[in-house]
Amino acid sequence: MDNTIYKNRRNNLEKSLPENSVLLIPGADMQYRNADSAYAFRQDSSFYYFSGFSEPASLIAIVNNKEGISSIVFVQPKDKLKEIWDGNRAGPIGAVDEFLFDKAYDNTQIDTMMPDILSGSSQVLYAIGKKSGFDQKVIDWSTNASSKDRHSKSINIIDASSLIGNARLIKDEHEINLIRKACNISAEAHIEAMKNVKDVSSEQDIEGLYINEFSKRGGRFQAYTPIVAGGENACTLHYVENNQKLKKSDLLLVDAGCEYEMYASDITRTFPINGKFSKEQLKIYEIVLEAMNAAIDNVKPGNDIMKPQEISEKVITKGLVSLGLLDGDPDELHKKGAFKDFYMHKIGHWLGLDVHDAGDYMEGENYMKFKPGMITTIEPGIYISSSLDVDDKWKGIGIRIEDDILVTKNGNENLTKKVPSDPAEIESLMS
Repeated sequence: MDNTIYKNRRNNLEKSLPENSVLLIPGADMQYRNADSAYAFRQDSSFYYFSGFSEPASLIAIVNNKEGISSIVFVQPKDKLKEIWDGNRAGPIGAVDEFLFDKAYDNTQIDTMMPDILSGSSQVLYAIGKKSGFDQKVIDWSTNASSKDRHSKSINIIDASSLIGNARLIKDEHEINLIRKACNISAEAHIEAMKNVKDVSSEQDIEGLYINEFSKRGGRFQAYTPIVAGGENACTLHYVENNQKLKKSDLLLVDAGCEYEMYASDITRTFPINGKFSKEQLKIYEIVLEAMNAAIDNVKPGNDIMKPQEISEKVITKGLVSLGLLDGDPDELHKKGAFKDFYMHKIGHWLGLDVHDAGDYMEGENYMKFKPGMITTIEPGIYISSSLDVDDKWKGIGIRIEDDILVTKNGNENLTKKVPSDPAEIESLMS
């Protein structure tokens, strides 16, 4: 990996950082499952975006002053004994030589050195409230920095969440290639699940299949806890128990995606466990698919990011009226939000280092416009729980379809189209 990518990202912050300011980006810490057994370490996404550095307990300070922009990183010190147990540490020298920081120090020096780094600055920026305990540290460092000289002005503390998130919002070619790879791995896993679901008996069996298919293709980690929901379990939007037996007559909704080299994918498919949609299942599925395709068609530069949402709502409302699940004029029902008993979530979210990636959805008072390099999920659904006042034949049907869409110069690219969403193609694959 060419680490100049990360150095260039740090340097590019000169365009958006206020003059005479310091941006702080803390890394992740080790997290423990129980006793001294740690979870596999996963670096904070924003820290990684600007560093490519995957060691815990680190901190970046990006200084923008009259001398230009420079980057300082605090990292774990070299420790021969600990490295025998836990692996190599880059140390401050490695952070400069390999990761191209301007300066680097042991993380044991943070509290001592940070007030000096902040001293004389007008502003300190960081993502407020994102890391436990960090807010107080910044306050303490800023207070100590301001007290070094009785004539110093106080340092303003500014939330950098939007600044950092919007820097990550437009993906470069390197990122797009990694996300495309993650999407391809996940698509192949979904295909394998469709082929094999008739031979398994539980949601947990399917979850295990996905984990194995991801891993053997290079996606060791899941991008999020998967949803493997048979039958009415699909009507619980964040169902993650994944422990129930499968009924052959039910649909199976699987929302699962791998992480590849830190980048996420996110795919949902709903398919018949016995390989054949029932009449009612197919009618609902076709409405969701129509909404999906119409929404994707509206992901293109210049369009309001809420346009796909509005389109999907209108298609679903009209479809529900055609089946008698809603009664009235589709336009009026849409204005009233009558669809929300069946379709209650947003159409999608940004995708990148996080499955729900950083980046704003508003520009000032208006919704953002799609721009080339953005990646969004598109995921309409219809959920008919047994608690709804509808004919029994519809109850227990929960359907969502989700693809990952890259905004291109002339439109979009569906990064997950490899896994079929057309019901005839699904049935053919499963036969």
